[in-house]
Amino acid sequence: MEALPVDPSSARAPDLARAVAALRRGGLVAFPTETVYGLGADATLPGALRRLYAVKGRPPAHPVIVHLGGADQLTGWARDVPDAARALTDACWPGPLTVIVRRSARVPDEVTGGADTVGLRVPDQPLALALLHQFGDGIAAPSANRFGRVSPTTAQAVVDDLGTDVDVVLDGGPCRVGVESTIVDCTGAQPAVLRPGGVTAARLREILGTDVPVVSGSTVAAPGTLPSHYAPRASVVLATREDAGARATAALDDGRHVAVLCESPSPDLPPAVVWLDAGCDADDYARNLYARLREADARKVDLLLAIPPVSTGLGQAVADRLRRAAGARQHVEAR
Repeated sequence: MEALPVDPSSARAPDLARAVAALRRGGLVAFPTETVYGLGADATLPGALRRLYAVKGRPPAHPVIVHLGGADQLTGWARDVPDAARALTDACWPGPLTVIVRRSARVPDEVTGGADTVGLRVPDQPLALALLHQFGDGIAAPSANRFGRVSPTTAQAVVDDLGTDVDVVLDGGPCRVGVESTIVDCTGAQPAVLRPGGVTAARLREILGTDVPVVSGSTVAAPGTLPSHYAPRASVVLATREDAGARATAALDDGRHVAVLCESPSPDLPPAVVWLDAGCDADDYARNLYARLREADARKVDLLLAIPPVSTGLGQAVADRLRRAAGARQHVEAR
């Protein structure tokens, strides 16, 4: 499998046409969004959705997000659109925001895991929008990797993970945000964040005029909210700048190959420790996060000590991903 670079300004790009044709016959297409690469299937075809779940190794009860070409398609997929959902989509679409709403009758159970709700978003990426506009309907698209593993932010990472299990891989370059969309549940009395992501808490507060709490253990199922997720093969342990040196030294003494992921190296790190550069701020950290987790595996790191950024802005989403990457492994990668 080879990724296909596509110029989204060319509506007649042959590889884009191939991707649309693959989707219409029930195939799988990987495509870039501003957050991560998605693995897409026609969201109206149960058979295509079942193949999508099988390729990812995803539990059938774990829902997927439906990507739309524009907000005008929202009412076709939602039974009703609460005022909060409308305000958020008006302000943030296209963009890294998913709203959870009551599903319409046309949404298959395979999209929602049998739940009465569905996650919807319009991505802010030219190639993704060109694909969606040409396809003309919703594309169900979780991240284009095996379930629970590190999300891909380049086309090559998709090819490395999924190989020939994907019919078409569209190459739109690196993803500019680097972490998944913010998921906001709009089905209750008050909106709630089920997954922090590319739209910050401050932006949500600005739109809705109130803080939107982050909830865990919600009865509403949402992608990427399991205790263990986004995990490399290396063991991930959260650390602070103050204790990273001592932890690294102890692990090296135990014969482990150790890396530290942080924005700048601590001067007390032993020379044998691999420093993985997260960038200069939380936005950089988000863009670099998944590439650095993959680098840890490529360098055969046993233990990755991750120092989260300040938990403001995109730092909240980065901290969430690192906590889940460090979570107890509860599933086995599908092959």
